[in-house]
Amino acid sequence: MNILVVAAHPDDEILGCGGTIAKHVAEGDTVHVVLLAEGITSRSTEAASQENQTELKALSEAAREANGILGVTSLTLHRFPDNRMDEIARLDVIKVVEQWMEEVKPQMVYTHHFSDVNIDHRRAHEAVITACRPVPGHPVQTLLFFEVASSTEWRPAGTVAPFQPNWFVEIDATLEQKKQALAAYTSEMRPWPHARSISALEHLARWRGASVGVEAAEAFMVGRHLSSAL
Repeated sequence: MNILVVAAHPDDEILGCGGTIAKHVAEGDTVHVVLLAEGITSRSTEAASQENQTELKALSEAAREANGILGVTSLTLHRFPDNRMDEIARLDVIKVVEQWMEEVKPQMVYTHHFSDVNIDHRRAHEAVITACRPVPGHPVQTLLFFEVASSTEWRPAGTVAPFQPNWFVEIDATLEQKKQALAAYTSEMRPWPHARSISALEHLARWRGASVGVEAAEAFMVGRHLSSAL
């Protein structure tokens, strides 16, 4: 199969479905990863500073290392402004995602859940939903939304519909690869007990696995699934 992963920032792809990506690769699928926003400049008031440029280069290198560990077919880093994608015309983001839909013609697409705290995650979700409109002949058969630790679970109860997974992928065989890929993102990971620590993410994978009777899993919500099987 052709798989497309559309994530907002470098590291979201590994946090959300790194183990699943590695499993797809191991099974012979082609996996294309598209990262929309640059992931750095919101941390400083000097968007064009030399320090930011150095950090952007380091983050791009970390993304290539992390995705190389998983064995993805291609990685593309776009440069929408970090945590400012709500300032960009929605159509401009949609057009980028539509271009990748046309190029990859994926049967499966992974992206963010709509309830995430981070605005860029929500804009990525909206763009993918629009680009995956089920018109006749559209290649996408399965559309899945992942959770991103330190964004999905940080949305206060009652403000939006919560992330309630109904699709699970066993990742016991690829959990170590996911952890290695996360470790490549040294600037993005945090020490325990932060939700975006490697220890917390392993606990999450073990819990998601235990909730469906396996050693480790990643959890998703189904946006659409078209099956030809009876």
